[in-house]
Amino acid sequence: MDKNRIILALTGASGVQYGLRLLQCLLQAGKSVYLMISPAAQVVIATETDIKLPKQAHEIGAFLSARFGTAPGLLEVFGKDQWMAPVASGSHRAYAMVVCPCSSGSLAAIAAGTSDNLIERAADVMLKEQRKLILVPRETPLSLIHLENMVRLARMNAVLLPANPGFYHRPQKIDELVDFIVARILDHLDVDHQLLTRWGDDVDN
Repeated sequence: MDKNRIILALTGASGVQYGLRLLQCLLQAGKSVYLMISPAAQVVIATETDIKLPKQAHEIGAFLSARFGTAPGLLEVFGKDQWMAPVASGSHRAYAMVVCPCSSGSLAAIAAGTSDNLIERAADVMLKEQRKLILVPRETPLSLIHLENMVRLARMNAVLLPANPGFYHRPQKIDELVDFIVARILDHLDVDHQLLTRWGDDVDN
């Protein structure tokens, strides 16, 4: 697998800040990112942030590359119906895929393998090829349906990484809570970072 190529999907759950911060960190680490943003996620971005995304996929790529100060060539954005995108095939050798945030609807569709859009198909590819799939659900409380879908995906070796930040690092700002979750995702992607002090690192030996 190409460890420098990551697939990232943002779906329509609250907490899109996690996905945007993860994108920024991946690009700044020099990773090539294939990005998909669901229509519902675009609504959430407009609601929860001051970002006004362009309508076309290629324009979104240029906009986000400029916003994060990274080379445009590192980021490629695909629309939900671009079935000829590399992420739709198992012959493409992306290292991992992250769905962050992952809505309950996306979680259910991925667990069922419906592949009704490019995000769901890309996740299905990662499962069938036994590659790393990280799902970041942001929902509370969880119903039995949600839990059963998570168990189903865990049995297929997907990583379920809920957006539940810890507080042992004594965060002072919301950004530090976001970085807590992003740091855990980066760890699972084997991407170096300095987003937080690791447990025990600040203890005198």
